[in-house]
Amino acid sequence: MGGKEGPTLIASVQRAFRLMEAVGAHEGGVPAKQLARETGLALATTYHLLRTMVHDGYVRKLDDGTFVLGERLGALHGGSRDQAALSRVRPTLTELRDGLSAAAYLTFYEDGEIRVAEIVDGPKAPRVDLWVGFEDAGHATALGKCVLRELDGDARADYLSRHTLNDLTPRTITHRAELLRRLDAPHGPAVTDIEEYSLGTACVAVPIRQGDTLGALGVSLRANRTDRLEDAVATLVATAERVSRRLSLTI
Repeated sequence: MGGKEGPTLIASVQRAFRLMEAVGAHEGGVPAKQLARETGLALATTYHLLRTMVHDGYVRKLDDGTFVLGERLGALHGGSRDQAALSRVRPTLTELRDGLSAAAYLTFYEDGEIRVAEIVDGPKAPRVDLWVGFEDAGHATALGKCVLRELDGDARADYLSRHTLNDLTPRTITHRAELLRRLDAPHGPAVTDIEEYSLGTACVAVPIRQGDTLGALGVSLRANRTDRLEDAVATLVATAERVSRRLSLTI
């Protein structure tokens, strides 16, 4: 009486995790009866839990009736690696935001799409209103065009065959030939968009790589601050090198 109560624990969740750990200890597969003995669970409970975990992809049942860990765990592990990689570069993105007083963006080209991996903004450096997803606006953003510029001809053609060059502002490039001409024109390290994605906003981006994965690092500024783009490019190039190095670190 009067003592502190312990935390509320869900026994079924604990049993499921204990069972999953037991499965993971046998790379070649393990039968349900052995799992029940090792975990101290009733055989019926073991079968019920295994059936649920097989259904959800966390455990896989082999043809011989034994069980191994499933593909969903690999996806979770991959997600944790991605989160750890982003945690290593987030302080660098914060420095970029504070140094330029501009929101910082990190994107990657994955599975044929340009996806935002991280945005670091703040009260003095608000992000652009992402009213159209980056996956559908690669032609209109500095980050997207930066990736498209770095792709080989086949990958670029594949992307453009699957994405309409939608008219987002009066400045958006909507003709494929014109977009390709600009992408292939002699250039420096950076790509810009001046109100092509959003009126009142200018963006500049440079390429980065995470192993074999291509990406882009960029910042957004108010369109009336385009005089700062040149200084932003020098900072972006130096920051992109740091980000690429940190992303390449193994966990």
